[in-house]
Amino acid sequence: MHSSSLPKQFALDIGHTPKPSLSNFLAGENMALHSTLLALTKSWEMNVPRDASENPLNQRWIYWWGPEGSGRTHLLSAIGDAAQQLGLEYFPLTPSEPVSWVRLEDKLPTLCASDKPSVITVDDVDRLDERLVASLFRILNAIQGSKAVHIFISGNAAPGALRLREDLRTRLGWGLIFQTHLLGDDEKIEALQQAAQARGLVLSPDVLPWLLNRFYRDMPNLMALIDALDAYSLETKRAVTLPLVRELLQPK
Repeated sequence: MHSSSLPKQFALDIGHTPKPSLSNFLAGENMALHSTLLALTKSWEMNVPRDASENPLNQRWIYWWGPEGSGRTHLLSAIGDAAQQLGLEYFPLTPSEPVSWVRLEDKLPTLCASDKPSVITVDDVDRLDERLVASLFRILNAIQGSKAVHIFISGNAAPGALRLREDLRTRLGWGLIFQTHLLGDDEKIEALQQAAQARGLVLSPDVLPWLLNRFYRDMPNLMALIDALDAYSLETKRAVTLPLVRELLQPK
């Protein structure tokens, strides 16, 4: 079964879905990026003010790029969640919420002068319109001289290949750059097993290999299916076996 949208019966109550975090991210080939983010959150926990010279730009300015389903958005949400857990100011920016960009620009002078870390995330930089591209350019220029503002940006291509203004593409390359990679089938099964265990869900051994062969292969849809199986299993009071999966996926 291959489709661009989930079956209607997937619209179940899945409000208990675990939030994206660094601890529930299966790194696979993304180990270097994952380790870098973990080290950064540890430095925030220490809460020791650092001079700008001791807090270089390439430790506060990270861009990662890769295909859909390679963990780009998960990691942005995870680093934002880590910041919030530590009580740091956090500003998630996306192409669809321009008001958030205006609010951040208003606060930038204060943030840039502060010794306390603050965190900005920018998702889908490749989808920014001309106005938001100009805003990001101003934000990056301000952050360059800041003491402790951290910015994490993701897109679908390396900086030089983005269809954005050349001066912005250049700035995106000033910090650390990572490419995010899709998980292999064995890694996908491991990630899905972890997701099921986090929900207290026991899957019969043949379920996950069958899903990878017959169902969606991207992680967002596969994770949504784990949520739906969890809800359907609770609703029907039945174990998650292959017959239950086939029943859930049967068009109605």
